[in-house]
This record gives sequence, structure tokens and C-alpha cells, in this order.
Amino acid sequence: MNEKRNVAGRVMDALRLEPRILGFYERFEQAVAHILSVVISVIIAISLWQLVRAVGVLLVWKALNPLDHAVFQTVFGMIMTLLIAMEFKHSIIHVMLRRDHIVQVKTVLLIALLAIARKFIILDPNTDPYRIGALAAALLAMGVVYWLMRQRDDQVEAERLPE
Repeated sequence: MNEKRNVAGRVMDALRLEPRILGFYERFEQAVAHILSVVISVIIAISLWQLVRAVGVLLVWKALNPLDHAVFQTVFGMIMTLLIAMEFKHSIIHVMLRRDHIVQVKTVLLIALLAIARKFIILDPNTDPYRIGALAAALLAMGVVYWLMRQRDDQVEAERLPE
């Protein structure tokens, strides 16, 4: 038990000393990450409230029919927006906890993939085929880049592990 307190005490000491170790720009990055985290949290809370309210209104008026394309677009578009915002906040938390120095390219690609998937969900059925093809090409290209980055990271991780 005493050993756990010593470990916890050392961790707390390290956290207290961290601002002294960080340079001016690193502290600036931390402050920006904290502010962004708060702003995105507010956006997530407001979006969640609007989603709950919209679904509640649809339930009260018995208009919640997921097979109706307009209802499907509205509800799942709002859900995807929440998921995108939460993933974005998760990447900022990684920066705040200093697990990553900057927002990682893979995370940005993942958020972009989610945004395009959301766009496909909320697309009007009468959308121009060229627009759908362009979105599909962008989705495919980003998916390939994401896959290539994962393959590279998996190789780097495998080389780090002892045999």
C-alpha cells in the first residue's frame, strides 16, 4: 500500500513540475488545447440536446419513422455530427495529455472519413451522380491513405517489439 502512495506521489510531483519543464510555446499549445476542448465540449452538449429534443418531438408527434428518408437523414446526420465532434475532442485530449505532440494525420483522416460518411447518409436521393462519384473517389482515396498509414505504423511497431 505504501508503495502505491510513493508511485502516486512521484506522478503528482512530475505533474507539478511539468509546467516548469515546458517551454513557452508548449504551454501555449496546452492552453489552446484546453480552450478547444472546452469549446468542443459545449458544441457536443448543445448538439446532444438538440438531438434528444428532435427525437423527442418526433416521438411525441409519432412521426419517428426511420424508413422515411427525411427523418433518417435528420436523425442520423445529427448522430454522425456528434460522433465527429467526439472524435475531434478525443484527438485534442491526446494533445492535452501530451501523448501526442500534435494532432496526428491519421486522426484527421479518420475525422474526414467520418465527415464524408455523414455526407453520404444525408445526401438527397436526387443528387447529381457526378457529385456522388466525386465523394466516393475522395472517400476511397482517404481510405487508402489511412490504410497505408496504418500498415506503416504496424510495421514500425513490429520492429520495436523484441523477438
